[in-house]
Amino acid sequence: MTKATLYRIELELAREPGHPEGDNQHSYRLYFPLTPEGHIDPSAYQDMPGWCRVVRRRPGEEEARGTVVRSPDDGWVFDYVEGTSTDDEMGFRLSEERFVVGEYVSIREDDGKMHVFRVVSVRPD
Repeated sequence: MTKATLYRIELELAREPGHPEGDNQHSYRLYFPLTPEGHIDPSAYQDMPGWCRVVRRRPGEEEARGTVVRSPDDGWVFDYVEGTSTDDEMGFRLSEERFVVGEYVSIREDDGKMHVFRVVSVRPD
């Protein structure tokens, strides 16, 4: 059996109201196993859930680090403080997204608002 590869995925805030050029200081770094097509590999995730994590950067805030966990509805949740869900963020349809440079993904942040992020880098970790 071949061990899955963990990828480091860099996301930056895409163009939106208030950020007409996007914002590279508002970003996420995700660590996921990916299929050759760039989708999250759920079977490989089962073998390495502790390795799947997130780092969030926002202007004026400390860097936030957490884990990425499966939600009961097969979604993906960014969990920054274990034991509480008030800080959790949800990736929108991440299971269907392709993590390749130039693609876009949506994240519902802890303020309850949905933001779109552009994939700027994908490389083996």
